[in-house]
Amino acid sequence: MQEQIKAAIKPAMIAKDTVRLGTLRMLLAAFTNELVTQGHPPTDPLSDADCMKVIKRLAKQRKDSIEQFVSGGREDLAEDEKAELAIIEELLPAQMTEEEIETRVKAKLAESPLDPTKKGQFVGTMMKELGDTADGAVVKAVIDRLTA
Repeated sequence: MQEQIKAAIKPAMIAKDTVRLGTLRMLLAAFTNELVTQGHPPTDPLSDADCMKVIKRLAKQRKDSIEQFVSGGREDLAEDEKAELAIIEELLPAQMTEEEIETRVKAKLAESPLDPTKKGQFVGTMMKELGDTADGAVVKAVIDRLTA
């Protein structure tokens, strides 16, 4: 994953795509920061699983920033974040739609009814089952709507 992103920098430079170039460089810097945080030298390669964690974290940060900028009336800044988010999301696995998540949640609820006091555990169980293909916020929203 890290090598794939490094390889994408040169075409972005040639195309003079400053947004893509800046986003890819930001990703590589985040990978280096993650390595240092884990106590590894910055020159070591980061595992694909750790790369995915970093990419997901950065995507979540962009979504939060967009929400904050829109609520603060700064559409110009939100547009910059949306452009970065689009590039970051290209690297993430395809996400399930809300309807697909709802189908899986309904099937799981049919297997075993949900104890209202253990909704958090159920969200965790569903996230393990769905893995990287579902956004946790969407899964929680679907579960809240179905169990309300």
